[in-house]
Amino acid sequence: MTTFPNLFKPGKIHDLTLKNRIMKAPQSSGMSNMDGTVSERLIRYYRHQAAGGAGMILVEYAYVDDIGAKSAHCHLGISNNEHIPGLSWLAENIREQGAVPGIQIEHCGRQKFLGTQPMVAPSAIPWPKLWDQYGVQAVPKELTIPEIQDIVHAFGDAAKRAQTAGFELVEIHGAHGYLLTNFFSPHTNHRTDLYGGSLENRMRIYVEIVRDVRKKVGPDFPVTIRLSGTDYEPDGFPIEDTIELAKVLEKEGIDAFHISGGDHHTMIHQVSPMAMSICHNTWAAEAVKKAVHVPVIASGSITLPEYAEEIIASGKGDFVGLGRPLWADPEWPKKAQAGHPEDIRPCIRCNEGCLERTFFNYKAITCAVNPTISREGELEITPAKEPKKIAVVGGGAAGMEAARVLKLRGHDVTLYEEKDLGGLLHEASTPEFKADIRPLMKYQITQLEKLNIPVVQKRVTAQELMDYDKVVCATGSRPVIPNIPGIDGENVVDALSVLNGAARAEGHVVVIGGGLVGTETALHLAENGHSVTLVEMLPEIMHGVAVTDMLAYQERIAKVSMDIHTGTRLAEIKPEGVAVENRKGAFTIPADTVVIAIGLKAQQSVYDELAAAGKEAYLVGDAVKPGKIYDAFHTAYKLAVKI
Repeated sequence: MTTFPNLFKPGKIHDLTLKNRIMKAPQSSGMSNMDGTVSERLIRYYRHQAAGGAGMILVEYAYVDDIGAKSAHCHLGISNNEHIPGLSWLAENIREQGAVPGIQIEHCGRQKFLGTQPMVAPSAIPWPKLWDQYGVQAVPKELTIPEIQDIVHAFGDAAKRAQTAGFELVEIHGAHGYLLTNFFSPHTNHRTDLYGGSLENRMRIYVEIVRDVRKKVGPDFPVTIRLSGTDYEPDGFPIEDTIELAKVLEKEGIDAFHISGGDHHTMIHQVSPMAMSICHNTWAAEAVKKAVHVPVIASGSITLPEYAEEIIASGKGDFVGLGRPLWADPEWPKKAQAGHPEDIRPCIRCNEGCLERTFFNYKAITCAVNPTISREGELEITPAKEPKKIAVVGGGAAGMEAARVLKLRGHDVTLYEEKDLGGLLHEASTPEFKADIRPLMKYQITQLEKLNIPVVQKRVTAQELMDYDKVVCATGSRPVIPNIPGIDGENVVDALSVLNGAARAEGHVVVIGGGLVGTETALHLAENGHSVTLVEMLPEIMHGVAVTDMLAYQERIAKVSMDIHTGTRLAEIKPEGVAVENRKGAFTIPADTVVIAIGLKAQQSVYDELAAAGKEAYLVGDAVKPGKIYDAFHTAYKLAVKI
């Protein structure tokens, strides 16, 4: 406990004592039954989360009425008394694992991912994302005053159900672009009655809900509220408005404020990708804390224990809310408290396994670096029935993960890697805006060292692997080099060589290929002072990139010297530049350096030789098909738990 002494001091909210300052932040999982009742899958998930050592588990948002409150597929409900038996089961399971059970209650307002009516809001202003997807179906109905009052009472009734079910705290969701912020933000509230216009009117529904909740649960039941410090909308609400709201709600009986930021339109501030700052909304928690006398929970991109410790020690917050970090490693609290932060599998804020799968793809959550989330009890690491002598070829993300899991299962594992451990994680983490990958690579290397897995630094041949019972080929991928005139010119390099320092970009740089690697390479060079032109054949760059990365990169691109040509084909590379063609015709872009980033190709030669010789071999990661960190971890882990 000496490593993070402030983080592991007990803390209080009203008269409720938590064993430490860590809360599992509420996040939609997509694992309830269709009618909002608790599923067995949800129970397994929360038991596992609660066993990880957090002081409190704040269960994901639960919808408060059966009219327009439900936001997403398989959304947890608390809208009627028939939800209570399952919720009671859930609260008891959390408590049995040593955590305090809390729950968040919510109305989605216009931010209804289901895209179905009825959809209600203070004003008939649709969320642009839903408008693009569903058209007029996404236009919310403007609430009448009697309907607003029904919703106010629905929140109070939902809080009472939470109390009846055995939860020890209820949190009102007043953030992130859901109904309450639809009222609070001038961006979404154009009313002219007593619920619109002035700050007093825009906060009115908050006050009425808190009063109704407090009336129904009594004066001693802990009630908190989640607020966005700002919605980051240009015509939205600033931190000063949130501070005034917090002061008012404290007087109404709120026991703690949970502070984050953004809405789903400004999602990069709510579920911040790695291109955004660490602890992204802590500044807002600190500002609110200076204005109130009850505890404040800081939340958002607090990925590592040292960040959480600093927040508590410096007084920026009294507690920390961890969302994605507890998906990456549910035992984050236990490992930090034991003084072993190096064993925490860190969240890299890629949003590939969580955000990208859920709201618009109708799947349950998982995690890019932890395939077991939402699969609790299905993909556990168990001893191998018959331990084998296994070689893993390749020390990138997939190879290291396969070796780790195989060793934990009792196999005799040797890993072969020609270069330094890490594979393409080195190149992927070169740009400062992708620095989150560096702790992940360090974690993986540390686990191999702790498990005493032999690492042989050589380019191994198929013949040298014949004495092994099985071989896992994590041989990765290499750049695709197009067959065009001038490709062998001295001014031509590939993106990976630029990122790993093997090649140097000089003068004006033209990057060919606007996918993930090309865009990141171009942005990295531009942010380091180069003038850059990015050329992409498709109509847009960043095809298939996570939406939060796309938004964050667009913001960064706007601040640097970078020209972008989409729908443009490379025809020839010349000493003075690149000849390209698009619908406007053919032209030449001057270039001192041409960087090729048109894709990667799986390396399968070792696997092919082994298979031809009848040796039992498997492909994982980029050796299957070039992909993302998500694909590396998931293919490697799921294979390793079966061998």
